[in-house]
Amino acid sequence: MALKHRFLPAFGLILSGMAHADTPTLNSGNTAWVLTATALVLFMTLPGLALFYGGLVRTKNVLSVLMQCFGIAGVASILWFLAGYSLSFGAGNPWIGDFSKALLFGIGRDSLQGDIPESLFVLFQMTFAVVTPALILGAVAERMKFSSVLLFSGLWLLVVYAPICHWVWGGGWLMTRGMIDFAGGSVVHITAGVAALVAALMVGNRTGFPSTPMPPHNMTMTVTGAGMLWVGWFGFNGGSALMANGNASMAMLVTHLSAAAGALAWMAMEWFKYSKPSVLGIVTGMVAGLGTITPASGSVGPAAALVIGLSAGVICFFATQWIKRGLKIDDSLDVFPVHGVGGILGTFLVGIFASTELGVFSGFGFGTGISTMAAQLGVQITGIVATALYTAAATWLLIKVTGMITGGVRVSREDEVQGLDQSLHEESGYIP
Repeated sequence: MALKHRFLPAFGLILSGMAHADTPTLNSGNTAWVLTATALVLFMTLPGLALFYGGLVRTKNVLSVLMQCFGIAGVASILWFLAGYSLSFGAGNPWIGDFSKALLFGIGRDSLQGDIPESLFVLFQMTFAVVTPALILGAVAERMKFSSVLLFSGLWLLVVYAPICHWVWGGGWLMTRGMIDFAGGSVVHITAGVAALVAALMVGNRTGFPSTPMPPHNMTMTVTGAGMLWVGWFGFNGGSALMANGNASMAMLVTHLSAAAGALAWMAMEWFKYSKPSVLGIVTGMVAGLGTITPASGSVGPAAALVIGLSAGVICFFATQWIKRGLKIDDSLDVFPVHGVGGILGTFLVGIFASTELGVFSGFGFGTGISTMAAQLGVQITGIVATALYTAAATWLLIKVTGMITGGVRVSREDEVQGLDQSLHEESGYIP
């Protein structure tokens, strides 16, 4: 492989590879693996994230969360087909794609992207576009109108997710600078986390927060969903190699190690601080470890994964305490301190572990960075700041627009007290 392509993100790598193949042919092994990975990523959202979030809210709102996950999956999928894929991966310019592939124009059964069907690449990317806005809803659970959730999620996908996806993976300005984001530290986790924080601030705290206890209503459901997330993340990170090879298997290995380290680190922090470890803590630490390793999973080895996972468990734990107890911001399901902070941390740390200097040390990295640690960190920090600032500004504007269209994004106080299951859907998650 030419040196100038060594540090391209995996999704950009397959696009650039087209120029080097005289007669691309389908690779059945790679195709089979990406088919499997695609199913695993969708499994993360439905049912994984739905159950994980559903168990964390109160009984009167469990169906509303499940409904939001399913609704977002539908809206995001259709919009990805209509324009999202084209805006993300169309040629366009350094900032946004074009409409050359809107409605998947020109993509047939035999069309290839690298050595896998382009239709499969579209579908794999679609599952990322589904899970990212679904993550955001955890910050405003139990108080946002369902109509506002759907409208905001659709607008956000086109205005925030698609451009940043193009920046990092679709040939945009961050990709050409050599930013490393193997599977979505910036594209998925920083965008979702920052958007969640902005949404939580704009929608406001739940009635009674922070004085009224609002514990999860069903930890069994949450743990079940967490287990599905852990398994599904193998497709999220391992599938991002787009090949059934050593890169995919190493990505899966470091993903697993980081999740394990994050879970144990968070558990240890709780054990030390509160004298007892909680089930909620260990599964939250696991998710923090998964999110933090995501941008680095294609560029680091097992030793780095251990450091990244342990860092995620400790830093995200304190971030959660600071957001809820210090700032008293009601990010209901800890989206920003887990996904946002984790995404920032992982996107930064990959600049260290993937640098050419540290890459020579076995078990840490592979020397896939631009040249030096300073240069790679400069690109990573640029990507973090640009992603966060654009996401925050655009999310603020989109919530304003959504509120103007839907007559306010928040349900009435009466509906909130009654619970969204009954007030918005006239259903109950459990028999009275």
